[in-house]
Amino acid sequence: MSNYTVKVEESRPASDGKPSAGPVYRNIYAKDGLMEMPTRFKSPWDFFSESVKKNPKNQMLGRRQVVDKKAGPYSWLTYEEVYETTIKIGSAIRNRGVNPGDRCGIYGVNCPEWIMAMEACNSQAISYVPLYDSLGANAVEFIINHAEVSIAFAQESKIPAILSCLSKCNSYLKTIVSFGNISSTQKSEAEEQGVACFSWEEFIQMGSLDHELPQKRKTDISSIMYTSGTTGEPKGVILTNGAFMGEVLSMDQLLVETDKEGTGEDVYFSFLPLAHIFDQIIETYCIYRGASIGFWQGDIRYLIEDLLVLKPTIFCGVPRVYDRIYTGVMDKIKAGGTLKKLLFQFAYNYKLRNMEKGLRQDEAAPRFDRLVFDKIKLAFGGRVRLMLSGAAPLPKHVEEFLRVTCCCSLSQGYGLTESCGGCLTSIANVHSMTGTVGVPMTTIEARLESVPEMGYDALASVPRGEICLRGKTLFSGYHKREDLTKSVLVDGWFHTGDIGEWQPDGAMKIIDRKKNIFKLSQGEYVAVENIEGVYSRCPIVTSIWIYGNSFESFLVAVVVPERKALEDWASNNQETGDFSSLCNNTKARKYILDELNTTARKHQLRGFEMLRAVHLEPNPFDIERELVTPTFKLKRPQLLNYYKDIVDQLYKEAKAKTA
Repeated sequence: MSNYTVKVEESRPASDGKPSAGPVYRNIYAKDGLMEMPTRFKSPWDFFSESVKKNPKNQMLGRRQVVDKKAGPYSWLTYEEVYETTIKIGSAIRNRGVNPGDRCGIYGVNCPEWIMAMEACNSQAISYVPLYDSLGANAVEFIINHAEVSIAFAQESKIPAILSCLSKCNSYLKTIVSFGNISSTQKSEAEEQGVACFSWEEFIQMGSLDHELPQKRKTDISSIMYTSGTTGEPKGVILTNGAFMGEVLSMDQLLVETDKEGTGEDVYFSFLPLAHIFDQIIETYCIYRGASIGFWQGDIRYLIEDLLVLKPTIFCGVPRVYDRIYTGVMDKIKAGGTLKKLLFQFAYNYKLRNMEKGLRQDEAAPRFDRLVFDKIKLAFGGRVRLMLSGAAPLPKHVEEFLRVTCCCSLSQGYGLTESCGGCLTSIANVHSMTGTVGVPMTTIEARLESVPEMGYDALASVPRGEICLRGKTLFSGYHKREDLTKSVLVDGWFHTGDIGEWQPDGAMKIIDRKKNIFKLSQGEYVAVENIEGVYSRCPIVTSIWIYGNSFESFLVAVVVPERKALEDWASNNQETGDFSSLCNNTKARKYILDELNTTARKHQLRGFEMLRAVHLEPNPFDIERELVTPTFKLKRPQLLNYYKDIVDQLYKEAKAKTA
């Protein structure tokens, strides 16, 4: 199909009630077979211990030291120092009666202790279970009981959340270790429930450096990682050592082949949640390559400051982060005057044209990189050479902007917890892959399966259908949920639920979600995520949730407007009030609705996909109200429950206008 994919199996026609499926494709670098694991690696612990031998004095884990509430420079632990601490912690875990194959919870924001707890589990062949920092105590209680977690490491500020549900999960949980200190009151409270509590330092002292490490196998369970999901209880995704290592080594192989592999000189900025697979894989890759990992302070207000102090060489973000950066830079350019704006646009177009002709980003306009784009690069600290995006599709205009202006390689990927992170990735410096999630990793095969009820045909001239995956980095099932496992793993193929479209150059584009489709009363199907993506292009909104059902003939929406845009509109139209009151202003609602539908017409949405009424919400959809998942995907049932009265009112208003 392209320079980067090869067909390894022909298409399958529809039969026995099964829909048709397109050909099977592999990455060109796996054309002779999926990537094989080097025999010396049995577990991710081998990555770490090998790096300790190679780079004992390299800086490994760093955090900013806070004195008198002011953060100073980064302070570092070396690979050798982290190794010694980790061995002691692993020994202490075993002394608490936790054995290979048992499960250990880790709960808190990214910090050196999180990684040391993870590596301590790896050293002892104990499965670690992230307890979501962004979910409430009920989910923590559920995961502890469902995974039978017997020991939990927790950030100091998360200890109360564990203690609050301890009476309901103390049949399994017997030990709590704080990342920092633990109060005598907390110790007493836990002991009343038969649970022992330790501070970080106390627990280290309980361990020994002489402890013999157990044998490890590729088939051992490395982690049970619970996905928040958009409905129902969390699902425990089982990931083996082999899958985890395969993902890291596949990433390394592709960087070696197409860009530049990581080295001991690299520095990674850790702020995406370690409770999720994306950041865990990247940090494990950095450990495998002997690189340094600097952690943010855990406070969004200081994120940019942390970034500027650390000056990383590798940066990972999600579309929400990149979109904010894009908006901020564009606002500065607009405010810089006509001459600067014209110079930027000329330089941008010149470099873009050269990249479209096939030039690498560093060769496309080196003079303009120095004169114009270097200032944008400084927003990331000035040293970033590799930028990665995942968790959701990156808007094409934002991706193009980053590729042109950030003076580094940018790769967008697609993956799930079930695929152990990235299963598709765009290739660095291949500009035609902009707007796509690229080609299969070297451990994975991919194909599309037709979805007739949605009109997607995997055998059409433009193949579209559900993305299905097969290979070495897939999960081994859902913990204690064989029913769910069987529903998504069919004949060795994992059905992702995402709708993809193969591009002529062999890259995959995500266009829809299989489940998020509903029928309007006139019989028209609406693929809601697809049209939300279009409406999100409207520059005066930051978030949008669109609703419709089979009893109504049109769509309504709850919109979080862009504050400055709404305030500017108010100023220009002699409307007064703060942001919240403007959101209740009838004229403001009409203005936003008109702008959204202008965007819809521009992108050729059909008549039944136009919005008829909107509610303006001053507060962003947040995790606290359970309106979004930790990766900021909309939780549709919860949104409907939360805004049900408002939705009903929107339908009444819209119908009254046409009566």
